[in-house]
Amino acid sequence: MNKLIYNYIKENRSRILDTWIQNMRNKADERLIKGVSTEVFESTSDEFVEMIISRLTEKEEEFLSLLTDFAEKVVRLGWPLVFVNEGLKEFEKIVYGGLVDQGLVNQDKLLEVVGDLDSFMTPMQNEVVNMYSQIWEKTVSLQKIALQELSAPLIPVLDRITVMPLVGTIDTERAKQIMENLLNGVVNHRSEVVLIDITGVPVVDTMVAHHIIQAAEAVRLVGAHCMLCGIRPEIAQTIVNLGINLNEITTKNSLQKGIEAALEITSRQIVEMEEVE
Repeated sequence: MNKLIYNYIKENRSRILDTWIQNMRNKADERLIKGVSTEVFESTSDEFVEMIISRLTEKEEEFLSLLTDFAEKVVRLGWPLVFVNEGLKEFEKIVYGGLVDQGLVNQDKLLEVVGDLDSFMTPMQNEVVNMYSQIWEKTVSLQKIALQELSAPLIPVLDRITVMPLVGTIDTERAKQIMENLLNGVVNHRSEVVLIDITGVPVVDTMVAHHIIQAAEAVRLVGAHCMLCGIRPEIAQTIVNLGINLNEITTKNSLQKGIEAALEITSRQIVEMEEVE
């Protein structure tokens, strides 16, 4: 890299940082500023400029390590990629402006300096975009896995009795998750009765009913009894109008009724105790 640019950045680091923070604060989205304290914004900005400068002084492995740490941090803070890209452009603009203001660049060296500065910033910008995208994809993937695990939980409520409460629409991908969780849960919890509660499912159409029937059949094959709870009047009417056959599945209109039936199947019952005076 051009030695003139290198020396200027190294000697004017503090001034470049202060100017960069001020300029980026003016350009930042109001929601970004409100969501981050002044201390966090300034410390993160300092890391950002430090990361850029490390491209000059550190080895490639050390720079990539700093870049990874920074990308993970700004993703957690919610900094948009557009803002990060704008930060790189602003850094280049500040450095070039400082060189010109101090008379360090004459007309003869203008094109050379601009070319060197661009050749320094452009590859780094590509690396920042690539790393940011990787971290973001990783974050989204982890969140998706977490949501999938929560979308079909199997909860042991009593010995040998488990409940799967379903909320929201059921598509093919979620149906697979339901099936997998049901079968694994029945074996792990040694369940004899599994209650699928569809109180929170807004629509039961042919596809949803088909998935539920498949799940119930799979549960029966591993030695447990499956019960469908939360059959609201409108859902019952829809099932009848669609001609869906649920004769092989025990149905209850509420989870409470389902648990009472599950207790009977496991040879237990709820008994009211008299108060002891």
